[in-house]
Amino acid sequence: MPRPGLPKLVATDLDGTIVHTDDTVSAYTHEVLDRVRAAGIPIVGATGRGPRLAELTRNDIRDADFLVMANGGRVVDQTDPLDPIVLRDARLSGRVLASVIAELESAVGPLTVMVEALDGHDDPLWGDPDPSWRYPDRFEARTRDECFAGDVIKAFARAPGHDVDELLAAAARIVSPTVATVTQAGLGFIEILPPGVDKATGLAVVTEAIGVDPGDVLVFGDMPNDLGMFAWAGWGRVAVANAHPLVRAAADEVTLSNDEDGVAIYLDRLLSR
Repeated sequence: MPRPGLPKLVATDLDGTIVHTDDTVSAYTHEVLDRVRAAGIPIVGATGRGPRLAELTRNDIRDADFLVMANGGRVVDQTDPLDPIVLRDARLSGRVLASVIAELESAVGPLTVMVEALDGHDDPLWGDPDPSWRYPDRFEARTRDECFAGDVIKAFARAPGHDVDELLAAAARIVSPTVATVTQAGLGFIEILPPGVDKATGLAVVTEAIGVDPGDVLVFGDMPNDLGMFAWAGWGRVAVANAHPLVRAAADEVTLSNDEDGVAIYLDRLLSR
């Protein structure tokens, strides 16, 4: 059991939160997370990364007992690393996605659209080539018909000439949350997810499985896709210094930036109290 005065579960975002801008996680962060787990506190990696990046994610947060991936759509219990168990696998109908994209394009103009439909190791995204996408080595050009032919884990969309936060605000007005969830994770694209899917509902799958109350959960994050879990977690909500203004505003506290190991420093001090 956790020591008195500590949360009963710690969940942290990865990119922009514990992962540095050079895509590394420091030895210090790994060491502090080791200590958190040794104190009896389960760790959850809560990320926008899809299941095709599970191996990378496990390497970046190797002490995680659970992974909440795809912004909550895929939840994995990896307490037994030799036999991980998928607790949630939410998908969005390609037909529904096509309708959402059509509505958005009628309001904001042409979009670049990519879908994440595959969940094998390093599987590519499909869709419209876009020079602003950071990971072209994991992408295949496909037609819209091909992209919308089946269910998807999530979709990415960008409107050239539109700020991503402006596009997200427009999408939030246009797309009913009963149809799809919309968010953004700092990649310059909005993300379109199954309805009812966000990091909060993904974490709820974890807490229900292990009997932890949301009021005993401490979370760390940096981007709007973390706002759901910030509203849900009750023990504490901590933004890194480089966080989006909306996340900083939703936080109880602000720690140092990702490149300064702000999450590890916060947890180190917490464990040392």
